[in-house]
Amino acid sequence: MTDQLKLKSRGQARRQLLKFAVAAPAVWCGRGWAGASDGVGQLPERTLSLVNTHTGESLVARYFAAGSYLSDALARLNILLRDHRCGAVSTIDPQLFDLLHTLAVRADREPHFEVISGYRSPASNALLHSHSSGVARHSLHMQGKAIDVRLSGVPCAQLRDLALSAAFGGVGYYRKSGFVHLDTGRFRSWSG
Repeated sequence: MTDQLKLKSRGQARRQLLKFAVAAPAVWCGRGWAGASDGVGQLPERTLSLVNTHTGESLVARYFAAGSYLSDALARLNILLRDHRCGAVSTIDPQLFDLLHTLAVRADREPHFEVISGYRSPASNALLHSHSSGVARHSLHMQGKAIDVRLSGVPCAQLRDLALSAAFGGVGYYRKSGFVHLDTGRFRSWSG
């Protein structure tokens, strides 16, 4: 099966999103998707569509199927989310992908995200930190546990509100820059 969104009709897409929404609350408990199924004993598939705003690269990846994360898709996502300044690639926390997917479901949108920042090498983070107080010295971007995004068709303030209502991980709202920071660390929020 290819890594493309395969939605045969708008009605089927809505039914699929509703199935995912039933499973969504489990991710907020920090336990992944354990126990959530589509009613037939199978965990629902999850797909993301990402565009890296710095490199112009895009990827549609089905990263979870048949109850497991798909290692080849995760590897491609890691490459897309590499540090665009130096090309360094790191492992991205799969719960971050689940968070993105779930927020898209809660927004009633397909999971098409523009990525402003994924992984950051320590050198890149130090450079950004030296130029901006808005960049944490020990950013979770360096651990592959943070991402800065926009969700297509959803105002950033709404995406922030959806993430805050989940009370899972960090949520930073950068209104002037037009993106939301999401991470899988402890729950906290801020505006930049």
